[in-house]
Amino acid sequence: MVSWKGIYFILTLFCGSFFGSIFMLGPFLPLMFVSPSWYRWINNRLVATWLTLPVALLETMFGVKVIITGDAFVPGERSVIIMNHRTRMDWLFLWNCLMRYSYLRLEKICLKASLKSVPGFENSKARSNDFAEKNGLQKYEYVLHPRTTGFTFVVDRLREGKNLDAVHDITVAYPHNMPQTEKHLLLGDFPKEIHFHVRRYPVDTLPESREGLQLWCHKRWEEKEERLRSFYEGEKNFHFTGQTVIPPCKSELRVLVLKVLSILYWTLFSPAMCLLIYLYSLVRWYFIITVVIFVLLERIFGGLEIVELACYRFFHKQPHLNVKKNE
Repeated sequence: MVSWKGIYFILTLFCGSFFGSIFMLGPFLPLMFVSPSWYRWINNRLVATWLTLPVALLETMFGVKVIITGDAFVPGERSVIIMNHRTRMDWLFLWNCLMRYSYLRLEKICLKASLKSVPGFENSKARSNDFAEKNGLQKYEYVLHPRTTGFTFVVDRLREGKNLDAVHDITVAYPHNMPQTEKHLLLGDFPKEIHFHVRRYPVDTLPESREGLQLWCHKRWEEKEERLRSFYEGEKNFHFTGQTVIPPCKSELRVLVLKVLSILYWTLFSPAMCLLIYLYSLVRWYFIITVVIFVLLERIFGGLEIVELACYRFFHKQPHLNVKKNE
C-alpha cells in the first residue's frame, strides 16, 4: 500500500525540483549565452540547495542512519567517484555521504542514456552474469561487473587537462532493508541504515595506460565483492577493514542545521511560488514562457546541458579563432 511518507517524499522532491528550475534557475538562463562559466558557478550552488532536501528528508523525517568509514574526502578536491550499485536508488543515497564533505555543489553524475531505465539489482545481476560468462570472468554475488570504457575515458580526459586529483572508490551496503526502485520509496520502504566505505587513490597512483586502468577498475570490483561478502556474512558493518569512521569536514550540528533549514525553505518555497502564479499575471506569463523554453530545449537539443556545453565550447574557441585572424 502507498505510504503517506512515500507520497510526501516524492511530491516534495518533485515540486522542489520543478519550481526550483523555473524560479531559481530560470532567471539565470540568459547568462549562459553571455558567460557560461559564471552561469555554471551560480547553477552549481542553486542546485546544491535542492540536493540537501532528500538528505534532510531521509535523515530527519524518516530516521535513516548514515555511517561512513575508510579514507577522508578532501573538500574541493577534483575527484572521480566510482561506486557499486545495490539498488536503482544508490545515486540518491550517495548525497547523504557527500553533503558532509561539501561535495554536493561539485557532484555530477555520468550515466549512459540507456541506463536510465535499467531495472533493479537482481535483473541487472542476470545481465552481469551473462557478460561474465561470455568473457570468461568470475560471476559476482554482491556487485555487478564494471563496464570500464566510460571510466577509462573520463579519467584519461581529466588527466590530459590536469583536472583530476584522485579517484574515490565507494562501497555502499544496506544491513537491513534495501529499497530497489522508486516504487519502494513510494510505499514508504526507506533504508534504516546506509553504510559507505571510502577508499581514496591519488591520481599519481593510477596506471597510465588504458588497459592498465581497466585492470585496475576490475581489481577494485573484486575487492568490493569480498568486502561486501564479509559485510553481509559478518556483523553487517565495515569495521573489519580496520578503518574507522571518517570525521566529516562539517560537524553533525552544522549538518543538522542545514537539514532543518532545507526542509523549512523547500516546504515554504513551492506553495509560495504557486501563490505568486495565482495572484500575478506577470508571474503566470513568466512561468508559462519558461516552461515552454525548457520543453523546447529538451525536444530540439536534447536537454539544457547540451546547450550549455555548446555555449562553453563556443566561448572557449574564441581566443583560438582570434589568434588565427591576427596571423
